[in-house]
Amino acid sequence: MGQKQHVVVVGAGYAGVTAALRVSRRHQVTLVDPKECFTERIRLHEMAAGRVGTPLVLRDLVAGREINTVKATATSIDPAARTVLLDSATTLTCDRLVYALGSSTDTTRVPGIREHAYTLEQAQQLSDRLSRGSGTVTVVGGGATGIELAAELAESAGAWQVRLVTGSEPGNGLSTAGRTHVRNSLERLGVELHSHTRVQAVHRGGLSTDHGGLTGDVVVWAAAFTVPSLAAEAGLRVDERGRALVDTAMRSLSHPDVFVVGDAARVTVPGTGELRMACATAMPTGAHAAEAIDALARGREPKPLRFRYLAQSISLGRHDGVIQPVRTDDSAHRLVITGRPAARINEWINRYTLASLRAERRRPGTYRWAKPLRPAERALVPASAAQAQ
Repeated sequence: MGQKQHVVVVGAGYAGVTAALRVSRRHQVTLVDPKECFTERIRLHEMAAGRVGTPLVLRDLVAGREINTVKATATSIDPAARTVLLDSATTLTCDRLVYALGSSTDTTRVPGIREHAYTLEQAQQLSDRLSRGSGTVTVVGGGATGIELAAELAESAGAWQVRLVTGSEPGNGLSTAGRTHVRNSLERLGVELHSHTRVQAVHRGGLSTDHGGLTGDVVVWAAAFTVPSLAAEAGLRVDERGRALVDTAMRSLSHPDVFVVGDAARVTVPGTGELRMACATAMPTGAHAAEAIDALARGREPKPLRFRYLAQSISLGRHDGVIQPVRTDDSAHRLVITGRPAARINEWINRYTLASLRAERRRPGTYRWAKPLRPAERALVPASAAQAQ
């Protein structure tokens, strides 16, 4: 059966909660997070637009498992001593540590972001601000986060004029058909597009860009993400972005008793490449780390992570969207699913994500994710289908 261990999970996002639930099948878990409620990050653009759902209390999300939730912030980690110091002056000792602090909006890119812009982490404050008054709200960022936020606000913001500013084309990683649909949908919603425009500073009342100034009453920064510095401060090997370097079992390359999952880790999978920051990669890495911890407790070498991409999903309001089928390495296929069918699929994906966590709570080990075919399996697939992989 293996020896029961105490596993401390720092961070209760998609990766951390998945890891905690799965590893609780055979081990004792302490889950540390400063928030009392679980944040459905993939729905924050909806919250910003005033669509308020039922809060998910973290303790309820893990109820029935051997998981002790601690509302606190980890201030330092000592990998050698296997300890975590909390802002409550409490020190936790563990057998294994799962570092799952995720990512947040990078507010250091240009001057003035912190002082004069909202981020998606401030979705509720942004919603409150937009409920008072009217004017122009400028969203900076042409990735999925910025596109979804601009579309959602344009659909529901009423008296507010929505503007999207991006350094390239909105949805630059999509196929030509996908990018075209995104642009057409944003324009249909009345979003004022400023493509190939780089922001140089944010100030009270607008932006400075390489194409001149843009006035605006509210600015929302959704252009890039960064990770906390705690891993680097603890001495873990990190890349130039501060993400911990891990092996295929999600173990830190410098401190193998520390497992790093989700956005905080730089994960490279053979055949797939480097995984992007996303819920779609956070949950599989969290689940895989839990399996690796269990394997080591049983005296076995963990199996390497297997993962493949299937599609990118972008919401364009409540009744439109883009589902972009992709190859294993996340490169876009030519064809896309758009409109109401895409909106329905996107909503199903969002609901499935939360349903997967609840299923994992009831029976750890139930969550599954897409994996590339093994050589023996690939031999059974018709050549035309194999080429589509």
